[in-house]
Amino acid sequence: MGSFIVFEGGEGAGKSTQARTLSRRLSREGYQVVLTHEPGGTPLGETVRRWLKTRRGLTPTTELMLFTAARAQLVETIISPALESGRIVICDRFIASTVTYQGCGRGLDLELINRLNKATTHNLFPDLTVFLDVEVETGLARKKGRPGGQTAERDTFESETLEFHRRVREGYLALASSEPPACSGREGWLVIDGTLPRDTIASRIWEKVRQILDDRPADAR
Repeated sequence: MGSFIVFEGGEGAGKSTQARTLSRRLSREGYQVVLTHEPGGTPLGETVRRWLKTRRGLTPTTELMLFTAARAQLVETIISPALESGRIVICDRFIASTVTYQGCGRGLDLELINRLNKATTHNLFPDLTVFLDVEVETGLARKKGRPGGQTAERDTFESETLEFHRRVREGYLALASSEPPACSGREGWLVIDGTLPRDTIASRIWEKVRQILDDRPADAR
């Protein structure tokens, strides 16, 4: 069985950058790696991604169902087969995003979300969840500061209120600090200050991931 590592964070936290950095590092070290993202990673997922990013007016419940449908397809066709073959899977967002964005942010029933998460993943949890934490204002300013950020139309989530994004961040912090850690497996959460230099963040992530890989049975390396 392979290892499953998920990156989480609010808008502009830098998780996608760090997910790619870790994927490249692992590949250089000789590991077989699958890098994917939510929603997306499959033809269905990419179509759902475009809908969710650009089509305003979706109800919160519709949004939730689209996310979970895309996740079911990703888990069954990409993530689970890769893990069963012994590969390392890195996913940019997973079930914690649904809890925080649709649950804490949108106010949907958390019990319903948890049931849907379990059903669509077949009780699959990450071995490690890396959460890059930044203040809401900092993250949104980063998004605006990227090439085209001042002129590009903001997507559905970037256009939400500061209060929405604060609820999302508070949800992440609550999940990471829960006992046992929610939405994660045996290694729990690695919380890192997302305002640290990129190289510093990457080094801390690598240190933790290397420990996990060193602890794997010899025939799984």
